[in-house]
Amino acid sequence: MQPGDQLELFDGSNHIYQAVINAITKKSVDVDILSRQLDDRESPLAIHLGQVISRGERMEFTIQKSVELGVNVITPLWSERCGVKLDGERMEKKIQQWQKIAIAACEQCGRNTIPEIRPLMKLQQWCAEPDDALKLNLHPRASYSIRTLPAISKAGVRLLIGSEGGLSPQEIAQTEEHGFVEVLLGKRVLRTETAAMAAITALQVCFGDLG
Repeated sequence: MQPGDQLELFDGSNHIYQAVINAITKKSVDVDILSRQLDDRESPLAIHLGQVISRGERMEFTIQKSVELGVNVITPLWSERCGVKLDGERMEKKIQQWQKIAIAACEQCGRNTIPEIRPLMKLQQWCAEPDDALKLNLHPRASYSIRTLPAISKAGVRLLIGSEGGLSPQEIAQTEEHGFVEVLLGKRVLRTETAAMAAITALQVCFGDLG
């Protein structure tokens, strides 16, 4: 793009800005704002995703696609069977990288509110946080499906997705102690990144703005 070209900007406030480029340098672009307007593309269903960290690019994929599907908050989690090991400095860099991925996903899909990537937490601590949302834990032997869930309040959903090795029996017991409901996606056991996408999509179709 060149000076004089128009473009659309967003700043995470759920507004869009029409602007025109004044000048371009190697490190910056100077623009004039022409107009500002509210452009709400958020789902009526609030989803807080608790995702146990997965290896390699799978975590990045999960963050990118869950943002596109409308998740509002993502908390990376440690669990007993989590196969990823990161120290404090490397973890901080990962959080910053994941936040950049969330911003880029908003640019791609047209969201004007940027989901929050929270600091890393232990699974037990996250499950114990006070929350009025409906708490869901995927389990291949659960008795209920997402379609059979009751109406969801404005507090939304707190969705737990386990590690590639699944949750341990002790961790499953902890989720039950903190009021998590086990739900079934189908007869097939899904990989962690597939499970997150499938569950978010099903929730948005049943209670949000997909379909």
